[in-house]
Amino acid sequence: MAGHSKWANIQHRKGRQDAKRGKIFTRLIKEITVASRMGGADPGSNPRLRLAMDKAFDNNMPKDTVERAIKRGSGDLEGVNYEEIRYEGYGIGGAAIIVDCMTDNRVRTVAEVRHAFSKHGGNMGTEGSVAFLFKHCGTMLFAPGTNEEKLMEAALEAGAEDIVSNDDGSFEVVTGPYEFSAVKAALEKAGFKAEFGEVTMKATNETELAGDDAVKMQKLIDALEALDDTQEVYTSASLNLPD
Repeated sequence: MAGHSKWANIQHRKGRQDAKRGKIFTRLIKEITVASRMGGADPGSNPRLRLAMDKAFDNNMPKDTVERAIKRGSGDLEGVNYEEIRYEGYGIGGAAIIVDCMTDNRVRTVAEVRHAFSKHGGNMGTEGSVAFLFKHCGTMLFAPGTNEEKLMEAALEAGAEDIVSNDDGSFEVVTGPYEFSAVKAALEKAGFKAEFGEVTMKATNETELAGDDAVKMQKLIDALEALDDTQEVYTSASLNLPD
């Protein structure tokens, strides 16, 4: 299955995420807390919590910080009771956007999200207006030059759903959301280390944006990601940003 060129896109995005690493801890603590509250404190029987813990450890979060977040979620420690809310809308060129938030004040959060959309040329939509354009899945990106045949064999044996060959020579392995960690571990054991991997909402069709439109869309995404209550921002936009 062929796919759009995305190596430069992912590298750019990874660089931006690394620059915001201080905020990642706050978001991961919220995710661990809510996952523990909703599915229990045992990662063995709570795949969402297992994923959140794996991501926390990948980002070098101390073990005691993770354990405190689990205890807050399970009620063993007092803490803020966060509510999950998803907002949907459109950005530049009609590109779809999903904003996943965790908040202790729904009124504040919706006002901030709506303001970010309107200030940067986007429009908030109604619930369900764009979610159907995305698939909840795990995705791992492997560098151009990776042995496609061996990667495909290892990925399928590990339980991956699909392997996408991109125009730029990179490869994307797609998994079920809760199979991501197991497939990643199996591929690493087979000698394949992904340059980038995450559980995400993957757009089924991308909207290509370049020039000023790409710059405007990036500003909208940045504004949404900068909100304190934002956990993740997903978009169907594929940005060809100027150097």
